[in-house]
Amino acid sequence: MDVPWSPFRFDSSLFLYKNRHKFHKTMKKGFALGLVGLAVSILTARADINANFQSTSSTATSTLWNYTINVTSLQEARPGNYFTIYDFGNIIPGSNTQPANWTFSTSLVGPTPAQINAPDNPALLNLTWTYNGPVIPTETLGIGPFQVAIDGPGRTQFRNSYFAGQGTMASGPNANTVIGNIAPIVVPTVVPEPSTLALIIGMGGLGFVSRAVARRRRL
Repeated sequence: MDVPWSPFRFDSSLFLYKNRHKFHKTMKKGFALGLVGLAVSILTARADINANFQSTSSTATSTLWNYTINVTSLQEARPGNYFTIYDFGNIIPGSNTQPANWTFSTSLVGPTPAQINAPDNPALLNLTWTYNGPVIPTETLGIGPFQVAIDGPGRTQFRNSYFAGQGTMASGPNANTVIGNIAPIVVPTVVPEPSTLALIIGMGGLGFVSRAVARRRRL
């Protein structure tokens, strides 16, 4: 039976047509939020040794850079496990400090856990701390400080780099196997060596002279 037209009649098809863009936008937003939730759940389930920048402090001649690490869920730190901060740059030799049972080393390349592709500039020094003590259990947080000093007071300007960690799975089907992780971290800005700085300044001066000669020739 036909329903007589009324000005108060609700036409659902017309309503959906007029608001189709809003519905489409809402569905896209819901889908995006679902992906974010999935990503968070995946990250929460990861087992990592996470390095964290903590602070800087200055002396009369140097700046100390301080880091800590967290051994997250599902993972332990066992002898031979380590973390590397890439492309940190030059440090004052012998200025490193670390907790007991950790050994400090430097390298221009690596070390890097298997199956981890870390950006690594072979011209800049990497910092690595390797563990050699009793097992550190899962969810042990704030281990540190891991500290080095760089030349010059007040050198707190930073740039972005990466760290990689290698730990050992504590449980599950992959228990007792090593696993790697990578994430961003901040390191000091690079200051050129005095000889390099002099060369840069010299080249800049030559460029200024050559531009001045070129202007004279055009005149």
